[in-house]
Amino acid sequence: MNHKYLLIGACAVAGTAAYSLLRPEPTQHVPQLAQPEVSALVEIQMPQIEGNAAIGRRIFEGACAACHGTNAVGIEGAGPPLIHVIYEPSHHADESFQRAVAIGVRSHHWRFGDMPPVGGLTRGDVAMVIAYLREIQRANGIN
Repeated sequence: MNHKYLLIGACAVAGTAAYSLLRPEPTQHVPQLAQPEVSALVEIQMPQIEGNAAIGRRIFEGACAACHGTNAVGIEGAGPPLIHVIYEPSHHADESFQRAVAIGVRSHHWRFGDMPPVGGLTRGDVAMVIAYLREIQRANGIN
C-alpha cells in the first residue's frame, strides 16, 4: 500500500474526529442559508422573557427562527409570523403547535407552503417554545 494514501486516510479520520468534537450540537431542522438583510413581516413589542419562556426562546432560535424569524416575526418567502392574531390561543391552541412540530402542517392560512415536521424536539421542548410565543403574544395584545 502506498504511504501517501495511508497519510491522507489518517488525516481524514483525524479531521472528522476533530470536527465531530468541536462542532455545535445540531438543533436546526432546515439548513441555515446565508440570507440578506431580512425584514420582519410584523412589528412587535418584546417583553421581558424569563423562566420557561427563556428556555423556549433558546429552543426557538435553534429550531424555528430560520423560517419564522427572530422573535417569531416571520420571514418573507420562508415562514409566517407566529406573533399574529391567527395564532391566538382560541384559534390555535397549544396542541396545534405540538402537532405542527411533530407531524408538520399543511398550508392553510398563508402562502408559505407546507411546514415539515421538526425533528429532535420533545413535547417538553415544544411546551417551552409555546411559553415563549405566548409571552410575546400577550405583550402584543394577542390573548
